[in-house]
Amino acid sequence: MTVGKIIAIANQKGGVGKTTSAVSLSAALARKNKKVLLVDSDPQGNATSGIGGGKKQEKAQLYHCYTRELPIKDVLVVPNTKHPLTLIPSSIDLAAAEMELFPLPDREYVLQNLLKEIREDYDYIIIDCPPSLGLLTINSLTAADSVLIPMQCEYFAMEGLAQLISTIRSVKKSLNKLLFIEGLLLTMFDKRNRLTFQVEEKIKKHFGEQVFKTVIPRNVRLSECPSHGQSVIEYDVKSTGAQAYIKLANEFLRRQK
Repeated sequence: MTVGKIIAIANQKGGVGKTTSAVSLSAALARKNKKVLLVDSDPQGNATSGIGGGKKQEKAQLYHCYTRELPIKDVLVVPNTKHPLTLIPSSIDLAAAEMELFPLPDREYVLQNLLKEIREDYDYIIIDCPPSLGLLTINSLTAADSVLIPMQCEYFAMEGLAQLISTIRSVKKSLNKLLFIEGLLLTMFDKRNRLTFQVEEKIKKHFGEQVFKTVIPRNVRLSECPSHGQSVIEYDVKSTGAQAYIKLANEFLRRQK
């Protein structure tokens, strides 16, 4: 039996479209009839609220799996969406998990062991990592097969990237030898701004084929949809933001062949 591929979406720099990418790519893959699990591993819980998976499920979250209070199957939620995907929700409680993990001898492998129980039920498992390089992110990278890195098309885009890649290499060396970079995703692309194209050129020159050809534009619908508890695919599938993530899902799937 094939098991689901696990992709961590990570960048310790905030405001780069990380959660938007996790939610929108998950929804776009679900739209293509893929069985998708979205794991909200960010204590901010934005992926959870962003697809309307939060309020009813406050008592069953990823935190309770980390602390071994609940088995992972007990925290799975299927939000009321047109194209069903499954969610493991989170809230600010998850921030306490890092301290509780620290004394454990297998602290880097907890999420990997949790997902082993259910990964064969899905085609793709997408983990929304927190904007930091702490134990929650290390757990996500150890559990993942690959890492997708969203990058904002702005002057400081490369700032912090070296640190993230160094962390990925460290995890690959000591915790997860099969980990690789799925690709870099350029977000908040503004065609009216010449600097955007300069940043794109610089990143593509440095990373070559690792950069997705699909770019995610600045789009008001991408900003609006989380307040409605919907992915942009649900909120306005015809918007340029939704169409970009559908295009990304297609490119992502082509890369899997």
